[in-house]
Amino acid sequence: MSTVSTCIVRSADGTPIDVLSTGRGPGLVVVPDNNRRAHHYDGLARELSGDFTVHVVDRRGHGRSGPQGPHYSIEAEAADVFAVLRETGSDLLFGHGHGGLVALHLALWRPVDALVVYEPTVSIGGSFDASWLPEFRRHLALGRHSAAMATFLKGTRMVPLGDAPMFVYRGLAHLLLHGADGEAARSMMSATPAEVAEIARLDSDGRRYASVRSPTLLLGGGRTADYLTTALRRLHQLMPDADCRIRPELDHNAPDLNASATVAADIASFVARRVSHQSV
Repeated sequence: MSTVSTCIVRSADGTPIDVLSTGRGPGLVVVPDNNRRAHHYDGLARELSGDFTVHVVDRRGHGRSGPQGPHYSIEAEAADVFAVLRETGSDLLFGHGHGGLVALHLALWRPVDALVVYEPTVSIGGSFDASWLPEFRRHLALGRHSAAMATFLKGTRMVPLGDAPMFVYRGLAHLLLHGADGEAARSMMSATPAEVAEIARLDSDGRRYASVRSPTLLLGGGRTADYLTTALRRLHQLMPDADCRIRPELDHNAPDLNASATVAADIASFVARRVSHQSV
């Protein structure tokens, strides 16, 4: 991979946002999902670095970036990403999961040359079930990280385990929290309640996203929770300049873990097609 550099960008409220940059070409900002750090997208950045200068954000509450703060909101995160776009001179944007929700809300007031989102956590008509959040908070307050993570995994259905019993989710949670990345995973869990509360707060009929005017690619996988792909299809109906692609073989963690090359190819081909079309 190309040389990786880091920098701190100050958001509008003064919050420091850590950014990892690599590659050459037009600037493309990557906004990670819940419980993910910038380094989790090394594979995606490597795949894209031949065509783009890739700037991967550590969202507030993660890594060396500042805390969420007492007035956390999706608008605050959108302002963080806007600061990175401005500082790096970028006009291309990719968001994954919660980062996709952030990217959509930024695009409501700041158009970009091309927007790509992978399974943004958009709740339409109550499609995102946050009823598990009080239990998650209780476990976290008591330091029961594995129980909290199992509650999150089962509640969000972000992993393709379907209706597996809770002990299966507990086993997966234990592996996630006691592996090489376990300490970082535990440290990020404190950011989850505020993020999930924002998803629930922003529940709507989806029509607000009809105001997004940026050329948009809506990506998803067939091995993921149906509420995510249902939201993608609804966004496709509502957004005036959006394409939609759902690949049956992919799951929610395709961008960061399982299929970064496939997602990178979709991003690159969409940007090449739509940006060149705009310049004609």
